[in-house]
Amino acid sequence: MGAAAVLLCAALRRSRPAAAALLLPRTLPSAPVPLPPPPLARALPLLPRLPFSAGCSYSTVAEISEPPAKPKGKPKRSPMKQSRIDFTKVDAALLPTIILVGRPNVGKSALFNRLIRRREALVYNTPGDHVTRDIREGVAKLGDLRFRVLDSAGLETAATSGSILARTVDMTGNVLVRSQFAIFLIDVRDGLQPLDLEVGQWLRKHASGIHTIVAMNKSESLDEHGVLTSAAGEAHRLGFGDPVAISAETGLGMAELYETLRPLFEEYMFQLPNNGLNQDDPTSEAEASEGDESKLPLQLAIVGRPNVGKSTLLNALLQEQRVLVGPESGLTRDSIRAKFQFDNRTVYLVDTAGWMERAGKEKGPSSLSVVQSRKNLMRAHIVALVLDAEKIAKSKNSVDHQEVMIARQAIEEGRGLVVVVNKMDLLRENQRLLEKVMDAVPKEIQTVIPQVTGIPVVFVSAMEGRGRVAVMHHVIETYEKWCFRLSTSRLNRWLRKVMSRHSWKDSATQPKVKYFTQVKARPPTFVTFMSGKTELSDTDIRFLTRSLKEDFDIGGIPIRILQRSIPRKVSSFKSNIKKRGSSIKRMKTDKRTEVSDPTQS
Repeated sequence: MGAAAVLLCAALRRSRPAAAALLLPRTLPSAPVPLPPPPLARALPLLPRLPFSAGCSYSTVAEISEPPAKPKGKPKRSPMKQSRIDFTKVDAALLPTIILVGRPNVGKSALFNRLIRRREALVYNTPGDHVTRDIREGVAKLGDLRFRVLDSAGLETAATSGSILARTVDMTGNVLVRSQFAIFLIDVRDGLQPLDLEVGQWLRKHASGIHTIVAMNKSESLDEHGVLTSAAGEAHRLGFGDPVAISAETGLGMAELYETLRPLFEEYMFQLPNNGLNQDDPTSEAEASEGDESKLPLQLAIVGRPNVGKSTLLNALLQEQRVLVGPESGLTRDSIRAKFQFDNRTVYLVDTAGWMERAGKEKGPSSLSVVQSRKNLMRAHIVALVLDAEKIAKSKNSVDHQEVMIARQAIEEGRGLVVVVNKMDLLRENQRLLEKVMDAVPKEIQTVIPQVTGIPVVFVSAMEGRGRVAVMHHVIETYEKWCFRLSTSRLNRWLRKVMSRHSWKDSATQPKVKYFTQVKARPPTFVTFMSGKTELSDTDIRFLTRSLKEDFDIGGIPIRILQRSIPRKVSSFKSNIKKRGSSIKRMKTDKRTEVSDPTQS
C-alpha cells in the first residue's frame, strides 16, 4: 500500500492523471478494502486496465501512460493517386493538348517552363509590353501525366485591327481547334481585372467546346484562409468552376493541378481507340537508325538579320501560318521550334530572332532573345543563313560583317551551313540585278569562308513559296554528308594513293603516316597517326582535307583532321632493356655464350 501511494503521489505531482486513474480504481493486493478515488480521478475518464503488478517501477507506468512520440521532421504528404493510363506508352500525336491563355503578364510562359521542365520560353516582367508573340509547343510532365501544352500570347480583345496584338489574338484563335483543354491564368495579386472578364467572354465565344480550368497564379505570398479565399470567391465570377491556386515560379499548387487534370485526361483517353496506346515498338525507330546516323532527326536553325524573312521561310516550309510575320523589324522574340516530316524524315525547325544587329543596343526581352538565339545555334545540326536579295542588289557586298561572323561561328562549331537568298521575287522585273545577285553570292561566300568549299546557295521566294523543296533537299544532302563515315581500310587505301601524288618539298624529311582513321562523324573527324615526332604541316593538312572532299564528295561541311604520334619500336625496346638490365646475367656453355633471362627459365 505504501509503494502504491508513493507511486500515485509522484504521478499526480508530475501531472500524470492517466496513471492515477489507472491505479486507484484497482484493488491492491495488500489492502482488503479499496480506497475511494480522489476528486481529480473522478473527473477523468477511466483508461482500459492493463495487466501489471503493484510493485512495478515508476518508469514502467510512465511508459504506459505517455502518448506515442511524434516523428521528427516534416510530416509526409499522402501520395497522389496514380493515373489509370500509362501516358508514356501513348502516341505523342494522341496526347491531350492544353493551351495556356490569359491577359498579358500573368505568368503563362513561366507555367509553360514549369510544365515542360525546361527554360525555353522567354520570361520577363514587362507590364506594358508583350514578351510572347508566337505559339510555342512542348510536351509537359506533371506527375505521371504526359500531355502537350501550348503557350500563347497575352490576349487583348480591344486591340486595333491589323496591329501586332490583333494578329496574336487571331493566331491564338486558330490554334484553339488543336486543343481539348485550356488553363485560364489570372494574377491573384492584382485581383480580377476587367480584361480578365473580357478574356473569359472571348473563351466562351471561341472555345465553347474546350474544358477550361481557372488557375490563380502568383499565390505564393498569400495566406490560405484570408486573401486567397476571397480571391477564389471572386474568381467564380468568370463562370468556369472552382479555381486552383498555383505558383508557376515556385511550383506551389502543382499537386492540386494534377488532381484536377487527372480525371479529365483519363476520360479523354478512354474515348480514343485502344486508349491511344502506341501499338508500335518504341525502340524500333531507334534500332533502325542505330546503324545509320543520317536517319536520326535533323535539327535545322534558321538565322539571319532582322526582317530578312526567317519566319516567312519557316511558314513556307511548314505550309501553315505557324509564327507571326509582318513588315515590322524584330517581330520574332522567342526561338520557335516546330516539328514536321519531309521525305520520311523527322525535321525540327527553329526560327531564331534577328539578333545580330540588336546585340548590345537593346535591353530587356531583346537581350534575352539574343542569348536564346545563340543557344539554338549551338544545338543545331544544320544552319540556314538567310540573306536579303534586295539588300544585296543595292549594296557592294553580298554579306555584311554580322552575317560573316555568324557563318564562321557555325563552321567553327562544326555545323553544316546552307545559304538561303530570300526575296528573289523583288528582282524579277530587273533581269540584270537578278543575274548579278545569283553570280555574286556564291563567289563571295567562298571568299569569306575559304576553309569550307562547296557551301550550297539556294535562291528562293518565301512569300510565294518558291524554292521550298530545293532548300530542304540541300539541307538533307548537307546533313547526310555531315553524318558521313568511312571505314579504316578504305581510308588507308585512299591515303596511299593520295600521298603518292602529293609534292613534298624534301623527300628526306617527308613525314611517315602509319595509318589514317575516322574517329567520329557529325562532323567527320579523322586522326592521322604519324611515325616519330614529325608532323604534317598546315599545307599538308589542307591538301588532305581538299582531297577528302573531292574524292568522297563531302564538300560543303567542316572536316577536322587531328594528328597523333606513335613512338618508334627501337626506342621502346631500348628503354625496356635499360629497365630490365639488372635482372640479366651471362651464362657460359660449351657451344656458345648466350644471354638469358632468369625470369623466363
